[in-house]
Amino acid sequence: MLLKSLSTRFYTFLGACLLGLSLGSAAQADDMRSEAVFVQDLDSASVLYDKNSEEVRPIASITKLMTALVVAESGLPLQQMLSVSEADIDRLRNSRSRLSVGTRLSRADMLHLALMSSENRAAHALGRHYPGGLQAFVRAMNDKARALGMRHSRFVDPTGLSADNVSTPRDLVKLLRAVNRHPVIKRYTVSTDYNVKMKNGRQLVYHNTNRLVKSNDWDINVSKTGFINEAGLCLVMITRIDNREVAMVFLNSQGRYSRIGDAVRVRNYVEKHINLAMLK
Repeated sequence: MLLKSLSTRFYTFLGACLLGLSLGSAAQADDMRSEAVFVQDLDSASVLYDKNSEEVRPIASITKLMTALVVAESGLPLQQMLSVSEADIDRLRNSRSRLSVGTRLSRADMLHLALMSSENRAAHALGRHYPGGLQAFVRAMNDKARALGMRHSRFVDPTGLSADNVSTPRDLVKLLRAVNRHPVIKRYTVSTDYNVKMKNGRQLVYHNTNRLVKSNDWDINVSKTGFINEAGLCLVMITRIDNREVAMVFLNSQGRYSRIGDAVRVRNYVEKHINLAMLK
C-alpha cells in the first residue's frame, strides 16, 4: 500500500509539473516562428506546447508518413522490385528527382528514400504499385486516417505535393504515435545517409532532410520534414527529452532554419522546466 501511495503521489506530482509547463509555455507562443505548433509528452499525454494546434493546414511531405504506414501495414513484400514510370514524374510542381524513368528499386529502397530524403517519385511509385493502383492507395490512406481518429485530415496523393493533403498538428501526433510502432519506418526516417546502387553500377548517395538526426545532442525516434509554398517549412518528430518520449509538430515555419530553431527552443524549454520542477 505504501509503494502504491508513493507511486500515485509521484505521478500526480509529475502531472502537475507538466501542467505548469503547458501553462507557462502558452505565454511564450510568440517566440515560435512556426504558425502552428503542438508538443506532447507521449508517456503522460500531457500537452507541453500548443499554438494553433487545431487549424487545418497543408502538410506537404509529412504526408509520406501516412504513405509509409499504409505500405508497412499492407503486407506487401519489401524486397519486391518496383519501377519508376512516366506516371511518377511530378507535373504539378516540376520537382527534381534523381530517379530516372525506368529505374528499378526494391519496395524497401523506395520507402527508405521517400522517408529519409523525401523522394517524390519513390513515394508515388509506392502508391502506384499498391493493389488496385493509386486510387486504392489514396483510399487506404484516408481509411487509415479515420481509423487513427485523424478527423481533420485528408489525403489526395502519396507525395504531399498537392496542397489538398491537409491535417492539424494534433492529428499529426496521432500519426506519429502510429508510425512509432513500426521499427522499419522509424529506422528509415532517422538514417543519416543511404547509398542506392543503380542498374548501371553507379551509386546514388542520399541524405536525410532533417539535419538534427546527425546531431549527437538529439535522440530522435521518428522524423519527417516537408515543404511546399502553401504549407511552408514543416517538421514532425518524436524525440527523447529527459528520458521521456516527446512528439513535436511544427507547421508553416518561415525562414530556412526556423523549424529547427523552434525544435531547439522547445527542447530547451522542456528540459529547463522539467529539471527545475524535479529539483523542488
